Amino acid sequence: MSDTVAGRHGMQPVEDVPQEYAAFKIEQRGIDLIPHDERKMKPAGLFWLWAGAVFNVEFFFYGTLIMLFGLTVPQAVAAILVGNLFYVLLGFASLQGPKTGTTAFMVSRAPFGQNGNRLVALFNWVTQVGFEIEGIFFVVATVILLFSLHGTNLNTGAKVAVIIVAALLQMIVPLLGHATITKVLKYLAYIFIVFFAVLAGFTFNRLHLSTFHQKPATLAVWTTALVLLISVGGLGWTENGNDYSRYLPRNTSSSKTFWAAALGGAIPSIILELLGVFAFTITTKQVGITQLGVPQSFPSWFVTPFLIFAVIQLLAINTIDMYSSGVTLQALGVPIKRWGAVILDTVVCAGVTAYILFGKQSFYGYFSTFLLYIVVWLAPWFAILMTDYLLRGRKYHDLSLRSSRDGIYWRSGGIHWSAIIAQAAGMVAALMWINVTGPLDPKALQYAGPLSNHFPGLAGGDFSWAMGLIVGALVYWLLAGRSVPREEAAVQVG
Repeated sequence: MSDTVAGRHGMQPVEDVPQEYAAFKIEQRGIDLIPHDERKMKPAGLFWLWAGAVFNVEFFFYGTLIMLFGLTVPQAVAAILVGNLFYVLLGFASLQGPKTGTTAFMVSRAPFGQNGNRLVALFNWVTQVGFEIEGIFFVVATVILLFSLHGTNLNTGAKVAVIIVAALLQMIVPLLGHATITKVLKYLAYIFIVFFAVLAGFTFNRLHLSTFHQKPATLAVWTTALVLLISVGGLGWTENGNDYSRYLPRNTSSSKTFWAAALGGAIPSIILELLGVFAFTITTKQVGITQLGVPQSFPSWFVTPFLIFAVIQLLAINTIDMYSSGVTLQALGVPIKRWGAVILDTVVCAGVTAYILFGKQSFYGYFSTFLLYIVVWLAPWFAILMTDYLLRGRKYHDLSLRSSRDGIYWRSGGIHWSAIIAQAAGMVAALMWINVTGPLDPKALQYAGPLSNHFPGLAGGDFSWAMGLIVGALVYWLLAGRSVPREEAAVQVG
Protein backbone atom coordinates (compact mmCIF):
# COMPACT_ATOMS: atom_id res chain seq x y z
CA MET A 1 0.00 0.00 0.00
CA SER A 2 1.37 3.45 -0.83
CA ASP A 3 0.22 7.04 -0.72
CA THR A 4 1.07 9.74 -3.24
CA VAL A 5 1.71 13.45 -3.07
CA ALA A 6 1.13 15.83 -5.96
CA GLY A 7 4.09 17.97 -6.96
CA ARG A 8 5.61 19.78 -9.91
CA HIS A 9 7.39 16.56 -10.89
CA GLY A 10 4.25 14.43 -10.84
CA MET A 11 2.83 12.03 -8.27
CA GLN A 12 5.41 11.06 -5.64
CA PRO A 13 4.91 7.72 -3.84
CA VAL A 14 5.19 7.61 -0.05
CA GLU A 15 5.51 4.00 1.07
CA ASP A 16 3.47 2.85 4.00
CA VAL A 17 5.00 -0.38 5.24
CA PRO A 18 3.13 -1.71 8.31
CA GLN A 19 5.18 -1.82 11.51
CA GLU A 20 4.34 -3.23 14.91
CA TYR A 21 4.10 -0.65 17.71
CA ALA A 22 5.44 -2.68 20.61
CA ALA A 23 7.76 -2.11 23.55
CA PHE A 24 11.22 -3.71 23.59
CA LYS A 25 11.35 -4.07 19.82
CA ILE A 26 13.40 -1.68 17.68
CA GLU A 27 11.09 0.97 16.24
CA GLN A 28 11.56 1.22 12.47
CA ARG A 29 9.64 4.48 12.17
CA GLY A 30 11.62 7.69 12.00
CA ILE A 31 10.14 10.80 10.44
CA ASP A 32 7.55 8.68 8.62
CA LEU A 33 3.87 9.51 8.76
CA ILE A 34 2.55 7.12 11.41
CA PRO A 35 -0.40 5.14 9.98
CA HIS A 36 -3.63 5.31 11.96
CA ASP A 37 -3.64 1.63 12.91
CA GLU A 38 -0.21 1.99 14.58
CA ARG A 39 -1.21 4.88 16.81
CA LYS A 40 -1.75 2.94 20.01
CA MET A 41 -0.85 5.66 22.51
CA LYS A 42 -3.41 7.22 24.87
CA PRO A 43 -3.32 10.66 26.54
CA ALA A 44 -2.61 8.99 29.88
CA GLY A 45 0.48 7.44 28.31
CA LEU A 46 1.66 10.88 27.20
CA PHE A 47 1.14 12.22 30.73
CA TRP A 48 3.21 9.46 32.33
CA LEU A 49 5.91 9.74 29.69
CA TRP A 50 6.52 13.37 30.63
CA ALA A 51 6.08 12.70 34.35
CA GLY A 52 8.64 9.89 34.18
CA ALA A 53 11.15 12.18 32.48
CA VAL A 54 10.66 15.19 34.79
CA PHE A 55 10.48 13.33 38.13
CA ASN A 56 14.23 13.68 38.11
CA VAL A 57 17.09 14.83 40.30
CA GLU A 58 17.87 17.51 37.69
CA PHE A 59 14.71 19.41 38.59
CA PHE A 60 15.49 19.09 42.29
CA PHE A 61 18.84 20.63 41.40
CA TYR A 62 17.23 23.48 39.43
CA GLY A 63 15.39 24.52 42.58
CA THR A 64 18.68 24.82 44.45
CA LEU A 65 20.34 26.49 41.45
CA ILE A 66 18.01 29.49 41.41
CA MET A 67 18.72 30.00 45.11
CA LEU A 68 22.35 30.63 44.14
CA PHE A 69 21.08 33.78 42.39
CA GLY A 70 20.46 35.17 45.89
CA LEU A 71 16.66 34.81 45.91
CA THR A 72 14.57 34.70 49.06
CA VAL A 73 12.26 31.73 49.53
CA PRO A 74 9.14 33.74 48.45
CA GLN A 75 11.02 34.99 45.37
CA ALA A 76 12.08 31.45 44.49
CA VAL A 77 8.56 30.10 44.97
CA ALA A 78 7.20 32.88 42.74
CA ALA A 79 9.79 32.13 40.04
CA ILE A 80 8.91 28.43 40.14
CA LEU A 81 5.16 29.00 39.95
CA VAL A 82 5.43 31.56 37.14
CA GLY A 83 8.14 29.63 35.27
CA ASN A 84 6.16 26.41 35.28
CA LEU A 85 3.11 28.08 33.80
CA PHE A 86 5.11 27.90 30.59
CA TYR A 87 4.42 24.18 30.38
CA VAL A 88 1.32 25.32 28.52
CA LEU A 89 3.77 25.87 25.64
CA LEU A 90 4.64 22.16 25.71
CA GLY A 91 0.90 21.46 25.60
CA PHE A 92 0.47 23.65 22.52
CA ALA A 93 3.60 22.15 20.91
CA SER A 94 2.07 18.65 21.24
CA LEU A 95 -1.14 19.37 19.33
CA GLN A 96 0.24 18.92 15.82
CA GLY A 97 1.57 15.38 16.37
CA PRO A 98 -1.82 13.62 16.40
CA LYS A 99 -3.01 15.68 13.42
CA THR A 100 0.00 14.83 11.24
CA GLY A 101 1.48 11.66 12.64
CA THR A 102 5.01 13.00 12.34
CA THR A 103 7.71 14.71 14.37
CA ALA A 104 8.22 18.29 15.54
CA PHE A 105 10.77 19.22 12.89
CA MET A 106 8.79 17.63 10.11
CA VAL A 107 5.80 19.76 11.14
CA SER A 108 8.20 22.70 11.17
CA ARG A 109 8.51 22.30 7.39
CA ALA A 110 5.07 23.88 7.02
CA PRO A 111 6.18 27.38 8.07
CA PHE A 112 9.85 27.14 7.02
CA GLY A 113 9.81 24.97 3.90
CA GLN A 114 11.78 21.77 3.44
CA ASN A 115 15.12 23.54 2.98
CA GLY A 116 14.46 26.53 5.19
CA ASN A 117 13.66 24.12 8.01
CA ARG A 118 17.21 22.77 7.93
CA LEU A 119 18.42 25.90 9.75
CA VAL A 120 16.19 25.51 12.81
CA ALA A 121 16.55 21.71 12.71
CA LEU A 122 20.31 22.21 13.03
CA PHE A 123 19.77 24.54 15.99
CA ASN A 124 17.60 21.88 17.60
CA TRP A 125 20.03 19.03 16.99
CA VAL A 126 22.82 21.00 18.66
CA THR A 127 20.47 21.82 21.57
CA GLN A 128 19.40 18.21 22.04
CA VAL A 129 22.96 16.93 21.88
CA GLY A 130 23.94 19.59 24.43
CA PHE A 131 21.39 18.21 26.88
CA GLU A 132 22.51 14.64 26.11
CA ILE A 133 26.13 15.53 26.86
CA GLU A 134 25.03 17.13 30.13
CA GLY A 135 23.17 13.98 31.14
CA ILE A 136 25.94 11.52 30.26
CA PHE A 137 28.57 13.71 31.89
CA PHE A 138 26.57 13.84 35.13
CA VAL A 139 26.02 10.07 35.02
CA VAL A 140 29.73 9.36 34.53
CA ALA A 141 30.86 11.82 37.19
CA THR A 142 28.30 10.47 39.68
CA VAL A 143 29.42 6.86 39.10
CA ILE A 144 33.04 7.93 39.66
CA LEU A 145 31.95 9.62 42.89
CA LEU A 146 30.13 6.46 44.04
CA PHE A 147 33.32 4.44 43.63
CA SER A 148 35.26 7.13 45.48
CA LEU A 149 32.83 7.17 48.41
CA HIS A 150 33.33 3.43 48.79
CA GLY A 151 37.13 3.60 48.76
CA THR A 152 38.01 3.16 45.09
CA ASN A 153 39.60 5.93 43.06
CA LEU A 154 39.27 5.09 39.38
CA ASN A 155 42.26 5.51 37.10
CA THR A 156 42.08 6.86 33.54
CA GLY A 157 41.36 3.48 31.96
CA ALA A 158 38.55 2.78 34.41
CA LYS A 159 37.03 6.22 33.76
CA VAL A 160 37.08 5.56 30.02
CA ALA A 161 35.29 2.27 30.71
CA VAL A 162 32.63 4.11 32.75
CA ILE A 163 32.08 6.54 29.86
CA ILE A 164 31.66 3.68 27.38
CA VAL A 165 29.28 1.73 29.62
CA ALA A 166 27.23 4.84 30.42
CA ALA A 167 26.94 5.74 26.72
CA LEU A 168 25.88 2.20 25.81
CA LEU A 169 23.29 2.07 28.60
CA GLN A 170 22.02 5.49 27.55
CA MET A 171 21.57 4.26 23.98
CA ILE A 172 19.39 1.22 24.71
CA VAL A 173 15.95 2.75 25.34
CA PRO A 174 16.12 5.47 22.63
CA LEU A 175 17.36 2.80 20.20
CA LEU A 176 14.30 0.65 20.92
CA GLY A 177 12.06 3.66 20.32
CA HIS A 178 8.78 5.30 21.20
CA ALA A 179 6.79 2.37 22.61
CA THR A 180 9.66 1.33 24.87
CA ILE A 181 10.27 4.89 26.08
CA THR A 182 6.58 5.30 26.92
CA LYS A 183 6.41 2.08 28.92
CA VAL A 184 9.75 2.45 30.72
CA LEU A 185 9.16 6.07 31.77
CA LYS A 186 5.66 5.26 33.00
CA TYR A 187 6.90 2.61 35.45
CA LEU A 188 9.97 4.61 36.42
CA ALA A 189 7.63 7.49 37.31
CA TYR A 190 5.96 5.30 39.94
CA ILE A 191 9.33 4.40 41.46
CA PHE A 192 10.61 7.99 41.35
CA ILE A 193 7.47 9.29 43.09
CA VAL A 194 8.13 6.97 46.04
CA PHE A 195 11.81 7.95 46.08
CA PHE A 196 11.08 11.67 46.17
CA ALA A 197 8.35 11.17 48.77
CA VAL A 198 11.02 9.69 51.06
CA LEU A 199 13.36 12.57 50.23
CA ALA A 200 10.60 15.08 50.98
CA GLY A 201 10.01 13.40 54.34
CA PHE A 202 13.67 13.85 55.29
CA THR A 203 13.62 17.47 54.10
CA PHE A 204 10.45 18.59 55.85
CA ASN A 205 11.53 16.90 59.06
CA ARG A 206 14.45 19.40 59.23
CA LEU A 207 12.76 22.41 57.63
CA HIS A 208 12.60 25.65 59.61
CA LEU A 209 12.12 28.54 57.19
CA SER A 210 12.20 31.08 60.02
CA THR A 211 15.94 30.43 60.44
CA PHE A 212 16.78 31.19 56.80
CA HIS A 213 17.53 34.85 56.17
CA GLN A 214 18.36 36.24 52.76
CA LYS A 215 18.25 39.80 51.43
CA PRO A 216 15.78 40.00 48.50
CA ALA A 217 17.33 39.97 45.04
CA THR A 218 16.50 42.69 42.54
CA LEU A 219 13.73 42.25 39.99
CA ALA A 220 16.36 42.00 37.27
CA VAL A 221 18.08 39.08 39.00
CA TRP A 222 14.70 37.42 39.51
CA THR A 223 14.01 37.62 35.76
CA THR A 224 17.28 35.83 35.04
CA ALA A 225 16.33 33.02 37.42
CA LEU A 226 12.92 32.91 35.73
CA VAL A 227 14.34 32.56 32.21
CA LEU A 228 16.51 29.66 33.38
CA LEU A 229 13.42 27.81 34.65
CA ILE A 230 11.54 28.59 31.43
CA SER A 231 14.49 27.28 29.42
CA VAL A 232 14.72 23.94 31.25
CA GLY A 233 10.94 23.66 31.53
CA GLY A 234 7.96 24.41 29.30
CA LEU A 235 9.71 26.31 26.52
CA GLY A 236 12.74 24.05 26.60
CA TRP A 237 10.61 20.96 25.89
CA THR A 238 8.57 22.42 23.00
CA GLU A 239 10.95 21.05 20.37
CA ASN A 240 10.23 17.52 21.69
CA GLY A 241 6.45 17.77 21.99
CA ASN A 242 5.23 16.34 18.68
CA ASP A 243 7.93 13.66 18.63
CA TYR A 244 5.95 11.90 21.36
CA SER A 245 2.34 12.95 20.74
CA ARG A 246 2.45 11.70 17.11
CA TYR A 247 1.47 8.19 18.22
CA LEU A 248 -1.86 9.46 19.56
CA PRO A 249 -4.80 8.70 17.24
CA ARG A 250 -5.77 11.55 14.90
CA ASN A 251 -9.19 11.89 16.57
CA THR A 252 -7.67 12.40 20.05
CA SER A 253 -9.22 15.43 21.74
CA SER A 254 -6.90 18.43 21.50
CA SER A 255 -7.70 19.35 25.09
CA LYS A 256 -6.68 15.88 26.31
CA THR A 257 -3.41 16.07 24.37
CA PHE A 258 -2.73 19.55 25.69
CA TRP A 259 -3.35 18.77 29.35
CA ALA A 260 -1.57 15.39 29.27
CA ALA A 261 1.66 17.03 28.08
CA ALA A 262 1.37 20.26 30.08
CA LEU A 263 0.47 18.67 33.42
CA GLY A 264 2.76 15.68 32.91
CA GLY A 265 5.67 18.10 32.85
CA ALA A 266 4.48 20.86 35.17
CA ILE A 267 3.36 18.85 38.21
CA PRO A 268 6.65 17.04 38.93
CA SER A 269 8.66 20.11 37.93
CA ILE A 270 6.90 22.32 40.49
CA ILE A 271 7.13 19.69 43.24
CA LEU A 272 10.83 18.98 42.76
CA GLU A 273 11.94 22.58 42.29
CA LEU A 274 10.11 23.60 45.46
CA LEU A 275 11.74 20.68 47.26
CA GLY A 276 15.12 21.88 46.02
CA VAL A 277 14.45 25.38 47.37
CA PHE A 278 13.45 24.06 50.78
CA ALA A 279 16.47 21.74 50.92
CA PHE A 280 18.74 24.70 50.18
CA THR A 281 17.52 26.46 53.33
CA ILE A 282 18.44 23.51 55.55
CA THR A 283 22.15 22.99 54.95
CA THR A 284 25.13 24.15 52.91
CA LYS A 285 26.52 20.61 52.87
CA GLN A 286 26.19 19.12 49.41
CA VAL A 287 26.11 15.62 48.00
CA GLY A 288 27.06 14.74 44.44
CA ILE A 289 29.63 16.00 42.02
CA THR A 290 30.48 19.70 42.14
CA GLN A 291 28.45 20.45 39.02
CA LEU A 292 25.34 18.70 40.31
CA GLY A 293 25.75 19.24 44.01
CA VAL A 294 22.43 19.29 45.86
CA PRO A 295 21.88 20.00 49.56
CA GLN A 296 22.23 16.92 51.72
CA SER A 297 18.91 17.30 53.48
CA PHE A 298 18.86 13.60 54.31
CA PRO A 299 20.83 11.17 56.54
CA SER A 300 24.30 10.01 55.52
CA TRP A 301 23.11 6.44 54.94
CA PHE A 302 20.82 7.75 52.19
CA VAL A 303 23.68 9.24 50.13
CA THR A 304 24.47 6.06 48.20
CA PRO A 305 20.82 5.25 47.36
CA PHE A 306 20.36 8.90 46.35
CA LEU A 307 23.31 8.79 43.93
CA ILE A 308 22.22 5.45 42.45
CA PHE A 309 18.74 6.83 41.83
CA ALA A 310 20.30 9.98 40.37
CA VAL A 311 22.13 7.88 37.77
CA ILE A 312 18.94 6.03 36.79
CA GLN A 313 16.98 9.27 36.59
CA LEU A 314 19.61 11.03 34.47
CA LEU A 315 19.59 8.11 32.04
CA ALA A 316 15.79 8.31 31.94
CA ILE A 317 15.54 12.00 31.09
CA ASN A 318 18.26 11.67 28.48
CA THR A 319 16.15 9.19 26.52
CA ILE A 320 13.77 12.04 25.64
CA ASP A 321 16.55 14.15 24.11
CA MET A 322 18.38 11.30 22.40
CA TYR A 323 15.25 10.02 20.66
CA SER A 324 14.33 13.54 19.52
CA SER A 325 17.83 14.37 18.31
CA GLY A 326 17.74 11.24 16.15
CA VAL A 327 14.54 12.18 14.31
CA THR A 328 15.75 15.79 14.10
CA LEU A 329 18.89 14.60 12.33
CA GLN A 330 16.64 12.87 9.81
CA ALA A 331 14.53 16.01 9.36
CA LEU A 332 17.76 17.91 8.79
CA GLY A 333 18.21 15.78 5.68
CA VAL A 334 20.93 13.39 6.85
CA PRO A 335 20.33 10.05 5.04
CA ILE A 336 20.31 7.85 8.13
CA LYS A 337 17.87 5.51 9.86
CA ARG A 338 16.43 6.61 13.22
CA TRP A 339 18.33 3.93 15.10
CA GLY A 340 21.51 4.86 13.22
CA ALA A 341 21.08 8.48 14.30
CA VAL A 342 20.84 7.31 17.93
CA ILE A 343 24.14 5.45 17.57
CA LEU A 344 25.77 8.50 15.97
CA ASP A 345 24.58 10.76 18.79
CA THR A 346 25.88 8.27 21.35
CA VAL A 347 29.38 8.37 19.85
CA VAL A 348 29.36 12.20 19.76
CA CYS A 349 28.18 12.47 23.37
CA ALA A 350 30.72 9.93 24.65
CA GLY A 351 33.53 11.76 22.89
CA VAL A 352 32.58 15.20 24.23
CA THR A 353 32.05 13.76 27.73
CA ALA A 354 35.59 12.37 27.68
CA TYR A 355 36.92 15.74 26.53
CA ILE A 356 35.15 17.53 29.39
CA LEU A 357 36.15 14.97 32.02
CA PHE A 358 39.83 14.70 31.11
CA GLY A 359 40.23 18.27 29.87
CA LYS A 360 39.10 19.67 33.24
CA GLN A 361 36.61 21.97 31.52
CA SER A 362 34.32 24.22 33.61
CA PHE A 363 31.22 22.32 32.59
CA TYR A 364 28.94 23.93 35.18
CA GLY A 365 29.54 27.43 33.83
CA TYR A 366 29.21 26.43 30.20
CA PHE A 367 25.99 24.51 30.87
CA SER A 368 24.27 27.38 32.71
CA THR A 369 25.28 29.70 29.86
CA PHE A 370 23.95 27.18 27.34
CA LEU A 371 20.56 27.20 29.08
CA LEU A 372 20.27 30.97 28.71
CA TYR A 373 21.36 31.12 25.07
CA ILE A 374 19.12 28.37 23.65
CA VAL A 375 16.09 30.58 24.32
CA VAL A 376 17.39 32.92 21.59
CA TRP A 377 16.47 30.52 18.77
CA LEU A 378 13.82 28.45 20.54
CA ALA A 379 11.39 31.24 21.46
CA PRO A 380 10.95 32.64 17.92
CA TRP A 381 10.83 29.14 16.39
CA PHE A 382 7.98 28.12 18.69
CA ALA A 383 6.15 31.40 18.06
CA ILE A 384 6.41 30.95 14.28
CA LEU A 385 5.28 27.31 14.49
CA MET A 386 2.18 28.21 16.50
CA THR A 387 1.32 31.31 14.45
CA ASP A 388 1.52 29.23 11.27
CA TYR A 389 -0.65 26.53 12.89
CA LEU A 390 -3.37 29.08 13.62
CA LEU A 391 -3.09 30.81 10.24
CA ARG A 392 -3.66 27.55 8.37
CA GLY A 393 -6.73 26.73 10.46
CA ARG A 394 -4.97 24.02 12.51
CA LYS A 395 -4.70 21.80 9.43
CA TYR A 396 -1.74 20.33 7.57
CA HIS A 397 -1.25 18.55 4.27
CA ASP A 398 0.45 15.50 5.72
CA LEU A 399 2.03 14.14 2.55
CA SER A 400 3.53 17.52 1.70
CA LEU A 401 5.31 17.44 5.06
CA ARG A 402 6.80 14.07 4.14
CA SER A 403 7.76 15.02 0.57
CA SER A 404 11.42 15.92 0.03
CA ARG A 405 10.98 18.31 -2.91
CA ASP A 406 7.28 18.66 -3.70
CA GLY A 407 3.95 19.52 -2.13
CA ILE A 408 2.57 22.85 -1.00
CA TYR A 409 5.42 23.57 1.43
CA TRP A 410 8.15 23.49 -1.24
CA ARG A 411 7.33 27.03 -2.41
CA SER A 412 10.45 28.83 -3.71
CA GLY A 413 13.28 26.32 -3.67
CA GLY A 414 12.06 24.75 -0.46
CA ILE A 415 12.44 27.98 1.52
CA HIS A 416 9.64 30.07 3.01
CA TRP A 417 11.39 33.38 3.43
CA SER A 418 8.66 34.82 5.65
CA ALA A 419 9.58 32.30 8.35
CA ILE A 420 13.34 32.73 7.89
CA ILE A 421 13.02 36.52 8.21
CA ALA A 422 10.75 36.16 11.26
CA GLN A 423 13.20 33.71 12.87
CA ALA A 424 16.11 36.09 12.31
CA ALA A 425 14.12 39.06 13.63
CA GLY A 426 13.04 37.11 16.71
CA MET A 427 16.60 36.02 17.47
CA VAL A 428 17.91 39.58 17.13
CA ALA A 429 15.11 40.81 19.40
CA ALA A 430 15.93 38.14 22.00
CA LEU A 431 19.60 39.15 21.95
CA MET A 432 18.56 42.75 22.55
CA TRP A 433 17.23 41.87 26.03
CA ILE A 434 19.32 38.99 27.29
CA ASN A 435 21.71 38.95 30.23
CA VAL A 436 24.42 36.29 30.32
CA THR A 437 26.82 38.02 32.71
CA GLY A 438 26.39 36.00 35.88
CA PRO A 439 29.30 34.81 38.03
CA LEU A 440 28.89 31.28 36.65
CA ASP A 441 29.04 32.30 32.98
CA PRO A 442 32.46 31.95 31.27
CA LYS A 443 33.86 35.38 30.46
CA ALA A 444 34.34 34.53 26.79
CA LEU A 445 30.59 33.90 26.44
CA GLN A 446 29.27 36.73 28.58
CA TYR A 447 26.93 39.16 26.87
CA ALA A 448 24.27 41.66 27.92
CA GLY A 449 21.82 43.00 25.34
CA PRO A 450 21.50 46.80 25.01
CA LEU A 451 17.98 46.75 26.49
CA SER A 452 19.11 44.69 29.49
CA ASN A 453 20.56 47.76 31.21
CA HIS A 454 18.41 50.41 29.58
CA PHE A 455 15.35 50.63 31.84
CA PRO A 456 15.54 51.91 35.44
CA GLY A 457 14.78 49.16 37.94
CA LEU A 458 15.39 46.42 35.39
CA ALA A 459 19.17 46.80 35.00
CA GLY A 460 20.55 43.37 34.21
CA GLY A 461 17.11 41.94 33.40
CA ASP A 462 16.54 39.11 30.93
CA PHE A 463 13.38 39.13 28.83
CA SER A 464 14.87 37.27 25.88
CA TRP A 465 12.07 34.69 25.94
CA ALA A 466 9.36 37.36 25.67
CA MET A 467 11.16 39.30 22.95
CA GLY A 468 11.72 36.17 20.89
CA LEU A 469 8.13 35.00 21.21
CA ILE A 470 6.50 38.35 20.48
CA VAL A 471 8.72 39.53 17.63
CA GLY A 472 8.89 36.10 15.97
CA ALA A 473 5.11 35.73 15.97
CA LEU A 474 4.39 39.32 14.94
CA VAL A 475 6.85 39.40 12.02
CA TYR A 476 5.62 36.05 10.69
CA TRP A 477 1.99 37.17 10.93
CA LEU A 478 2.78 40.41 9.08
CA LEU A 479 4.65 38.60 6.29
CA ALA A 480 2.56 35.43 5.94
CA GLY A 481 -0.82 36.41 7.41
CA ARG A 482 -2.49 36.35 4.00
CA SER A 483 -0.47 33.85 1.99
CA VAL A 484 -0.65 30.93 4.43
CA PRO A 485 -4.49 30.88 4.71
CA ARG A 486 -4.71 31.09 0.88
CA GLU A 487 -2.21 28.23 0.62
CA GLU A 488 -4.26 26.02 2.90
CA ALA A 489 -7.55 27.01 1.25
CA ALA A 490 -6.16 26.00 -2.16
CA VAL A 491 -5.35 22.53 -0.86
CA GLN A 492 -8.82 22.10 0.62
CA VAL A 493 -10.44 23.10 -2.65
CA GLY A 494 -8.14 20.85 -4.63
